[in-house]
Amino acid sequence: MLKAGASGRAGTCQGPPGNGAVRGIDNITRAFGSRDYRIYAVGNAISLIGTWLQRIAFGWLAWQLTHSPTWLGIISFADLFPSVLLSPWAGALADRKERLRVVWLSQLTAMTQAFLLAVLTSLDAINAWGLLSLALLLGCANAINQPARLALIPSLVARGDLAAAVAINSVIFNLARFIGPAIAGIVIAAGSLPLAFALNATTYLAFQIALFQLRHVTEDFKPAKQNMWRAMVEGYLYAARHQGINALILILAVGTLGTRGMVELLPGIADKLFGQGAAGLASMTAAMGLGAVAGGLWMLRRVSVDGLTAVVFGNTIYTAAALLAFAATTNFYFGLFCLAVAGSSFTVSGIGSQTLLQTAAIPEMRGRVMALHGMIFRGGPAISAVAMGAASEHLGLRWPIAAGALACVAYWGWARLGQETAARELEAVPELEAAPELETVAESAE
Repeated sequence: MLKAGASGRAGTCQGPPGNGAVRGIDNITRAFGSRDYRIYAVGNAISLIGTWLQRIAFGWLAWQLTHSPTWLGIISFADLFPSVLLSPWAGALADRKERLRVVWLSQLTAMTQAFLLAVLTSLDAINAWGLLSLALLLGCANAINQPARLALIPSLVARGDLAAAVAINSVIFNLARFIGPAIAGIVIAAGSLPLAFALNATTYLAFQIALFQLRHVTEDFKPAKQNMWRAMVEGYLYAARHQGINALILILAVGTLGTRGMVELLPGIADKLFGQGAAGLASMTAAMGLGAVAGGLWMLRRVSVDGLTAVVFGNTIYTAAALLAFAATTNFYFGLFCLAVAGSSFTVSGIGSQTLLQTAAIPEMRGRVMALHGMIFRGGPAISAVAMGAASEHLGLRWPIAAGALACVAYWGWARLGQETAARELEAVPELEAAPELETVAESAE
């Protein structure tokens, strides 16, 4: 049951009058007014720099071991696809167990994987199959981590500051996307891949310490005691019946499947298409990161969810257009510009969609709804990377990118027909007294 209209909004903050920069600064100040969120954000930032450092080093190691776009896709699939299989269970887990503990344990697993990579590469004891196994381990850890981590954020800030917190998280993520590859480029050029993995393992410690420092994490619901399978089915049914959530999930799924796979092929694109090697890979990743930071900073100017659905839909088409231009160019520097535009548009749509889902979903369902979001954002690129990698063996690296972008354009044209209805549902807020709805969902799940 939804309560629409300006007078019924909860959790939107109208902020002070003035220009966008003033609103953005005020939004940042209010979000960082929470001690727990400040600590979380700092620890998360350090950890994410290590994550992006390892991501570049991992991709380059995979390319060095195989020199195959298909293998790049397969290894990326192993890292990302576990979210498709585990996210429904992980989402139900996040709605039943202490989210902070789930995040801590999954991060500990990821740290162990990084240490193993450092040791095996230093001993020159790694091959493509070993790399595939470690990618799978990390993928499972991330699949369990993401729903709990995303659902934890509303417990760290006031509801009215949630949009700002999500935007800040994205800015941090994408600053790390710039800093991490820059460090990776230096480390790889020095011929020290093991050091890259060891540095990532060390950065996990900062986040672990930050998690232990959180003192006032409050949950706005009581974890359910029902059967896990029933809880998973409830999540699917709730998302399917919510006209806003289902429309948003579908356009995100098509956009992710059509565009995100090319990111996993950047090692081959940098080396094979542009002849730029590891330095080119770092530059391309950093360009996407800088564009994404710009998109995140732009999103900080927003003071409510009003109009956010249109922003998400619009930036889906901007991403597709940028990647069509990227696929067509032979100029490396214009290609960097296209990647920056794509990075900005994808980040704006990502922040918008995450904010809409977190505010539209009732608290009892938030973990499971965010699990669907995580399934798309990790599973979609996995499927896309395998498909693009396999197609690239026969068509080259450019045509699969163009085909994916064109598919997004076609679906966007159709999805716009239901955009207004989706906006009404997503930009309203759920009533706290939603028990009757949940009972109906539960009955359908039996």
